[in-house]
Amino acid sequence: MSKSSAKLMTEGSIWKRIVAFAIPLFWGNLFQQLYNTADSLIVGNFLGSSALAAVSSSGNLIFLMVGLFNGIAIGSGVIVAKYYGARDIPNLQKSIHTTVGFGLICGVILTIVGIIAAPQILVLMGTPEAVLPNSITYFRIYFTGSLAFVMYNFFVGILQSVGDSTHPLIYLIVSSVTNIILDLVLIAGLGFGVGAAAFATVISQFLSAILCMVQLLHSPEEFRLHLNRINLDSYMLRQIISYGLPAGLQNSIISLANVFVQANINQFGEMAVAGCGAYMKIQGFGFLPITCFALALTTFISQNLGAKEYDRAKKGAVFGVICSLTISELIGICVHFTAPQLLSAFSSTAEVIHYGAMQAHTDTFFYFLLAFSHCMAGIMRGAGKSTVPMYVMLVCWCLIRVTYIVIILKFIPSIQMIFWAYPMTWALSSIAFLIYFLKSDWIHGLER
Repeated sequence: MSKSSAKLMTEGSIWKRIVAFAIPLFWGNLFQQLYNTADSLIVGNFLGSSALAAVSSSGNLIFLMVGLFNGIAIGSGVIVAKYYGARDIPNLQKSIHTTVGFGLICGVILTIVGIIAAPQILVLMGTPEAVLPNSITYFRIYFTGSLAFVMYNFFVGILQSVGDSTHPLIYLIVSSVTNIILDLVLIAGLGFGVGAAAFATVISQFLSAILCMVQLLHSPEEFRLHLNRINLDSYMLRQIISYGLPAGLQNSIISLANVFVQANINQFGEMAVAGCGAYMKIQGFGFLPITCFALALTTFISQNLGAKEYDRAKKGAVFGVICSLTISELIGICVHFTAPQLLSAFSSTAEVIHYGAMQAHTDTFFYFLLAFSHCMAGIMRGAGKSTVPMYVMLVCWCLIRVTYIVIILKFIPSIQMIFWAYPMTWALSSIAFLIYFLKSDWIHGLER
């Protein structure tokens, strides 16, 4: 890695630093969404609506299983960014090697738990009987690659924490292209089933994880990875868990609530599962500016608070939030008016398109609320206040969302009532975050 690939966010123009860091994140997330969508497009067009439903129902359960460890990776990134911003090289090295060591343990644990538990969870979710065999096949193959998924996120967390969002983008492009080619060869060419889609994802993730590791092995000495130094420093591990566990629990809490939502959608049949799953792939593109600015803000805030640049951190937070809100809402408006046409790319079945469009027309005008909540969560994590978004999400996106669905379906058994759970709880979390941001002393969270 050239030294220019790593960037201190504590110097130079605030908006230029954030945008320059966020743009590669945007393209990286775009390619990731493209290859996730490619699975559904290829499966839906070559294997039919039932196979599409099997893959579509995977998203929430996968994030439930993987989200805890991805959140911990975010927490480790906060620690790395803090020491990098403070130019504390000895602790920076310790944090990097502890992060990698802990990531290896997490990857092994997820592999075991995923393969054993996923089939049982699918049954508990009420997955339609016609879809269940394909869903189990997909998950069991998918989770054999857990080590690659986890280590990729930990490696990328380190690279992004030192301001390098370019190399992860390059590796994600390579991974995405590999995944799509394998999908086309195995499914469209050789006629294999949904298991081939999971296999293609596993191979592409291993490739991206290896490329990231090689990059860290050849990085500048201050944040270079040395395989013989990988260990678990107790002080660093406590910090990583302290900052990362709340973010991981937040991911799992949200996913658990969404698994509950998915279970209720499953009750409306196979076509509803396929249609809503297809819409969620489209929605993923609307989330791109939300994700990239939230991640950029976490790194920006961490580095600047580590360097005690408090005013700069506040100005960067405001700028990032405004950009994310504006872009995500424009995308939401576009998706709202083009939903049927976009959904037709996944399936020509009218009922599938009907369900997907119904959800799109309910949610899309409220993307700005989702953007605000995620950006606030990113800011709080970067400031070391990772328990704040955890509690807000627990109350708003889990307890209230689940309670609402349980009650409303007793009186109005309509799938559209389920869709309204999202914008309603996005609004509640946005209000909570705004109050905390304006009233609290969040700026001193990293001073330990």
